Amino acid sequence: MKPSISWFGVVVAAAALAVAAAPVQAAHDESAQPAAAVFVQTNDPGGNAIDVFDRNSDGTLTFVRGYATGGNGGREVGATSDPLASQGSLVRVPGSDLLLAVNAGSNTISVFHVAGDRLVLGQVLPSFGPFPVGFALHGDLVYVLDAGGQGFISGYRIAGDALHPIQNSTRTLLLGNTTPPFFLASPAQVGFTPSGSQLLVTTKTHNTVDAFAIGADGRPSAAPVKNPAAGVPFAFVFDSSGQLVLNFAATSSLETFTVNSDGTITPVSAPVTDGQAAACWITPARGYDYVSNTGTNDVSQFRVTSDGTVVLVNPLAATNIPGATDSSHGGDFLYVQSGLSSSVYVFSIGAGGTLTQVQIASVPDGGSQEGIAV
Repeated sequence: MKPSISWFGVVVAAAALAVAAAPVQAAHDESAQPAAAVFVQTNDPGGNAIDVFDRNSDGTLTFVRGYATGGNGGREVGATSDPLASQGSLVRVPGSDLLLAVNAGSNTISVFHVAGDRLVLGQVLPSFGPFPVGFALHGDLVYVLDAGGQGFISGYRIAGDALHPIQNSTRTLLLGNTTPPFFLASPAQVGFTPSGSQLLVTTKTHNTVDAFAIGADGRPSAAPVKNPAAGVPFAFVFDSSGQLVLNFAATSSLETFTVNSDGTITPVSAPVTDGQAAACWITPARGYDYVSNTGTNDVSQFRVTSDGTVVLVNPLAATNIPGATDSSHGGDFLYVQSGLSSSVYVFSIGAGGTLTQVQIASVPDGGSQEGIAV
């Protein structure tokens, strides 16, 4: 792909889908035993919901029903395949039964309790900023990223199986955007370092990785360290060595960094491109990193070695996924959202991390879908 940001904007701003109607409930035996499930956020501006699918032993999905979040979805200006242009808008809290969802159009977040393939809405809380798009989790801490206006982060603690806002934890990113924000100039992801000592935010065309120091009280430093990171930094994960594995959308490349104790980041590997367009989302699974390229409708497969070197394994591990966006991993299966066809593509992960398509599951009312969790 060409490295120009303007070209990236044209690619991602492909034809938009019409917003679908409210979630439809399917017949379901409420007395059945809890099942493994996959959760998809409809992000409907007229009424957000979580569509729940049973995850069968062969990886295929069976729709169960939709659950209203108590808020509305939203769409960033210019965004099409991924309305919130972010990673982490729907997340499971490890070690608990909590599922968290953003309501971008209502400036709220929803907290669900999960029992297999059933959900109970426990809380609808303010996000303390405009247009929430993602979460960061570490221990009992949760931070939400608001993408509208200047961009903000705000914190909560998990206690008593509920979220409790942390007073005086809201900080600004000073991005100078609009509400709803323009998708290329909005932040893409918020996430903790493995130690929980730093909270990172990627800022896309502002070309920085912002790092807030997190104190013992769970509150961030007054201002972040702004690390220059040209190439439209988007989604990130951490490898088993604690190194930052970061996607760059404009160059469709992956690079690793060390996050230092002072909030600065130091490159470890050289960036490696997959030769595709608009690499934005990343999911680790079975020793590999799978990157969704929404501009070329495909998924690339990378591997990060123990010394942080990035290796491109297969630039076209999966193809023909219209507007490939968020993905999630469960067992031997990878679930990839198709933002331009209101569906989830299901792949089995074979020897060497090869992907084999096993299903295309339609998402009811998924014309604006955003976020998937297993």
